[in-house]
Amino acid sequence: MNNPTLIQLSTDYVYCSSDDDNDNEVIENTQVIQPQDPAILDDECSGEVDREYTGQFEGPEKTLEVCFRRKDGLAEVNEPGKRAGLRTLTRSELDVVCNKARCTILSQISNQNLDAYVLSESSLFVYNYMIIIKTCGTTTLLRCLALIIELGRRRGLDLDWVGYSRKNFNFPDDQQFPHGSFMQEIEYLKDHKKLCEKLDGNGYTLGPITADHWFVYVADQTIRSNIEDLDNDRVLNIMMFDIDQEVGDIFYYDHYESKKDGDETKEEAVKRISFEQTKKAGIDALCPGALFDPRAFEPCGYSMNAIQFNSYFTMHITPEEGSSYASFETNQKLASYTALINNVVRTFKPKRFVMTLMADEHGLKEIKGNPLTDSCLGSKIVVPKKPSMVSDSSEKMITYKRTDIASIKVEDDCCCMMGNWTIQDPSKSSTGYEERVRGMSFA
Repeated sequence: MNNPTLIQLSTDYVYCSSDDDNDNEVIENTQVIQPQDPAILDDECSGEVDREYTGQFEGPEKTLEVCFRRKDGLAEVNEPGKRAGLRTLTRSELDVVCNKARCTILSQISNQNLDAYVLSESSLFVYNYMIIIKTCGTTTLLRCLALIIELGRRRGLDLDWVGYSRKNFNFPDDQQFPHGSFMQEIEYLKDHKKLCEKLDGNGYTLGPITADHWFVYVADQTIRSNIEDLDNDRVLNIMMFDIDQEVGDIFYYDHYESKKDGDETKEEAVKRISFEQTKKAGIDALCPGALFDPRAFEPCGYSMNAIQFNSYFTMHITPEEGSSYASFETNQKLASYTALINNVVRTFKPKRFVMTLMADEHGLKEIKGNPLTDSCLGSKIVVPKKPSMVSDSSEKMITYKRTDIASIKVEDDCCCMMGNWTIQDPSKSSTGYEERVRGMSFA
């Protein structure tokens, strides 16, 4: 291996080597050289330091989606297997992007259309002209946006579209700058010297401010006459809270230690336990035929990326009792999402869940089955109870009722929808009274 050389990307430094990337191999447990400690002061850092872990974790992810177009005005390269644009980014460049967000790459899978990376704090997906980063916890996702735009510019790309979204935080006081509140995030994007002239976007709030709600920021620079079909024309996200405790127990790492083979390496144990958790929870059945890259964490937690043709699936689970959470997201284009949603909810049996959908107008019209747009009766999600929960006199099914829904059309043709579902209490359903679930913050 050649000695690494030091190069500069804007104000960030990163080590890069001359090793060739393997485009189609699963890369596991990759060691990442961090160019700087995330807590070191820089031009965007307020001097914060990591807080001690308290047993509570901010599961719901921040999501950043950035799309580009070619500067020369020519058609995008969409031939399967042909790397262009953002898929020519080196591993070292991706490392420094993740460092800005305070996370690291753990493993990678690829196919002819995209690269998917499991991160220490969620996931990264890279297409030729689109990059999607999801990060949870106290990551600083927006800090990497200026660098992503600069890296795109160096590859002959112009900014086309930026979308940032997240649910209101459960533990807002734990967040780092610029994620102290949605207003702070908007001000950061408007005041940043490298972003203010490029974005000119707007922020929106969907859902009741007294319960779970969804923040969305969109900056649209799309020249629509040049775009026939976007890879991300619909993204479905299901955020589940207070998941079934027996399901959550599957994702504790030490439950599998007793099975460890004496000759098994640490890396082999992580791989084995990751796939055991995937199978035991039934996650593999949610994405049949897809290429999986699961990751089990110590002492608990789980992340999974799966890719199939031009689509990605991703799951992230934090099973800690009191703040348990599981999310499922996909950009797969389906005529109906009803069966998929039912299967996801049945797998985790949460006490409540939030569903969001972001789609272009044409993509939304193609969807025939969608609980976000169905009538009140049609929007109910019904799943079977666990056998241990069923008695002769009890209901055999769990019914989730949609408590509210919000939608908005932003910019020209981007449709955003968000709804809340909670378990319907059979004893109260006849009276028409439903207990309201209160949100934990407005931030």
